[in-house]
Amino acid sequence: MAKISHAKKSCAVNPLKMSQPIGAALAFMGLRGCMPLLHGSQGCTSFGLVLFVRHFKEAIPMQTTAMSEVATVLGGFENVEQAVLNIISRTKPEVIGIATTGVTETKGDDLGGFIKLIRQRNPELENFPLVHVSTPDFAGAFQDGFEKAVVRLVEELVRKPEGDAKNMKAVNVLPGSHLSPGDIEELRTIIEDFGLTPTFLPDIGQSLDGHIPDDFTPTTIGGVGVDEVAVMGEAGWTLAVGEHMRASAEALQAKTGVPYRLFERLCGLEASDELIGFLMEISGREAPAKYRRQRGQLVDAMLDGHFHLGGRKLAIGAEPDLLHDIGSFLSEMGARIEAAVTTTSSPVLQKLDTEEVVIGDLEDLERLAAEKDCDLLVTHSHGRQAAERLKIPFHRMGIPMFDRIGAAHEVSVGYRGTRDLIFKIANLVIAHREANTHVTPDTWRNPWAADENGAAIATSLSH
Repeated sequence: MAKISHAKKSCAVNPLKMSQPIGAALAFMGLRGCMPLLHGSQGCTSFGLVLFVRHFKEAIPMQTTAMSEVATVLGGFENVEQAVLNIISRTKPEVIGIATTGVTETKGDDLGGFIKLIRQRNPELENFPLVHVSTPDFAGAFQDGFEKAVVRLVEELVRKPEGDAKNMKAVNVLPGSHLSPGDIEELRTIIEDFGLTPTFLPDIGQSLDGHIPDDFTPTTIGGVGVDEVAVMGEAGWTLAVGEHMRASAEALQAKTGVPYRLFERLCGLEASDELIGFLMEISGREAPAKYRRQRGQLVDAMLDGHFHLGGRKLAIGAEPDLLHDIGSFLSEMGARIEAAVTTTSSPVLQKLDTEEVVIGDLEDLERLAAEKDCDLLVTHSHGRQAAERLKIPFHRMGIPMFDRIGAAHEVSVGYRGTRDLIFKIANLVIAHREANTHVTPDTWRNPWAADENGAAIATSLSH
């Protein structure tokens, strides 16, 4: 069981974590025709907007209540009301998701009271979906904001079913913030191949997958519709992916009676087996032949990849559920987690196969990696300078990934996603070895080939 410790510093150096409002905004962007609205200063929204644009390489819908110093002191009701009315009149959204920020939480703005008053003053908005969530950015992290937003979406948008009958072919899926649009699309394909109809909440697989719409729209260009969310209470099962989705699964069950199954991980052989086994159970079908073949391919990839990943001393930094998912899989591949840094507390952290998990920043991760002599670094793009200084291979993972393209289409779930992840990281290790030694492709064929000085080069398949 891993020990959880907190870094004790006056400031964060090269921060690993992102704030709660940004996590909530990502959840809202999984709804069709949605406009995420941050209740705070313009800078709060600008930073989040830039982060998402750099990561997804797409136009990102996000608005602000533009709180000034005076408005912050006097209260932000007028700013919220004007923002909501302007958004509705100009962009015609289907839903508005409103998240608070540090400045308005510190002031103590009652956002729920504001929305009630807005509806009273504007009767035409009586039934318009306005979903608000409290996400102070001085507490918690990205994953916490995402979790809170999905809980609020369930509470506000899902209707209680009129009867007890359930549609056993319908499945709700609550994907965690650590899943990419590519992961969600892979999950959708797997579930549909068992004859089931999934509804994802939120569904960034449809809204942030990089497709070009026929016409410009200022809101999200895909995702799950408010009408689809409303009938999630009629489904037979709910699948929650990631520990931080437990709260929303419990809220959905409490409101509608739909049972849920939580999958802490979907990367790895055992985790994928559990998913396929559960889908076989609830669908009453055998696994399609293609998944049996994909499983065989994954086992073969694990045999090939363990020569390059086994024995690696891993330094990894990520949000808790992503850290648990990818870190545990690499541990199963024979890597040793020597340095683990995360952003916020979670029950899954204690399950990591390592001595200690530090809630800290990328400076902590770099320091631990140097102390432990780690030879593989896994974190988001802000870890690239640390990898250069440590002179070790670096695998980019999570948000933001701004110095590479295709972040939205990265897949690490299921047999196929896990197989491809092995290849990516193993190839990084091979390329780094070749770039920093005299190893050449010919040497792989003849490990005792001579270098230009006539000395024999004995390459190791494990280091």
